[in-house]
Amino acid sequence: MEAVLVSFFILVLLDPASLLHLSLKGRTSLRASPSEVVSEAIQKLQEVFAFGELPHNITPAKKPPQFMLELYSRVAGPDGSTKAPGILEGNVVRSFENKVLSEAGTSFFFFNISSVRRRERMLKAELRVFKWKPLGMQARYHFCRVDVYELLDSASRPWRGNLITSRLLPLHSQGWEMFNVTQTVSGWVGDDTTNHGFLVTFTLPSGNVLDTDLSGMTMQKLDSKRSYLVLFSDDGRRGVPNPYMPPTNVKETDISSSSSSDGSLHTTTHKSRSARDVHPDTCQRKPLYVDFEDIGWAGWIISPKGYNAYHCQGTCIFPMGQGLGATNHATVQSIVHALKLKKDVTTPCCVPDRLNSINLLYFDDEENVVLKQYDDMVAVSCGCH
Repeated sequence: MEAVLVSFFILVLLDPASLLHLSLKGRTSLRASPSEVVSEAIQKLQEVFAFGELPHNITPAKKPPQFMLELYSRVAGPDGSTKAPGILEGNVVRSFENKVLSEAGTSFFFFNISSVRRRERMLKAELRVFKWKPLGMQARYHFCRVDVYELLDSASRPWRGNLITSRLLPLHSQGWEMFNVTQTVSGWVGDDTTNHGFLVTFTLPSGNVLDTDLSGMTMQKLDSKRSYLVLFSDDGRRGVPNPYMPPTNVKETDISSSSSSDGSLHTTTHKSRSARDVHPDTCQRKPLYVDFEDIGWAGWIISPKGYNAYHCQGTCIFPMGQGLGATNHATVQSIVHALKLKKDVTTPCCVPDRLNSINLLYFDDEENVVLKQYDDMVAVSCGCH
């Protein structure tokens, strides 16, 4: 069952050149064991999803930060399908957790961003810090100044740093604060030697630096209030549009959703009566559910647990109905085949003519949470080409 599922999935996702390579390779390795076939299939899937090294030994009790869950729910439906294109800046969002304990009166942050590849184009970086309300302080002051520095080294005392940003905050309130650190972090990508972390200080109007760490780690050890560095980037996976494929934006009147037994949303394209009343063998869309647990990825993929990729199956024999989305070229080809004008001319192919993207939320091998968007992963409709 696992080998069959993965094989179907690969046939849907791989480009024609890769399929030809596998076909030719298969002719010379007919004696390959089932385990070798599955291993090669998993490797191909890993390349499609651009995971790099697969995560191992994820802490069972590890929970993703709430803001990443909220971002995923804004971008994707329960089945991972993109419901709000354009929200993400780029196609990858990474959240790096701070694991450095701060000293009294000073907040230090270090984030290991080595998983960001040099070829990625970083679009934005945010430092997310939870500011706590100071305990036991008199209400003499109502505001404090927060200064964020880039540390220039990790060994010297006193600390040396470049001021990135400053902000006045109500002293006796608490909540999440976001600081734009894009320019600084862009210099760290691909060069770990320049990344020494951040220093955050809290200063009263009197000029005195607070001797209490308001950023949380020495006051509170709640995992939900740890500080994070969030990176938005584009890793260059977006493909060139197919010139034969119509735009992917579909009007609301063209789409309806229904819940399946597994809780995922299945999208159905409404077609004309002539298109719905076609012969069972005619080109049409059919289900192809991909279960990440069957593939062995359930331990580190947070959401979704699987998705319906769908696939196109059926014939494109003349005369083709209007609902099959046949191109003029496909129509002519089907006529030439029907009239047997050329012996080597086959019927047109039943292929997706509109594709949608999906989103995955998962842990990487450093237990950082990553949100990735993948283009052209769900067949929305099929046609003859």
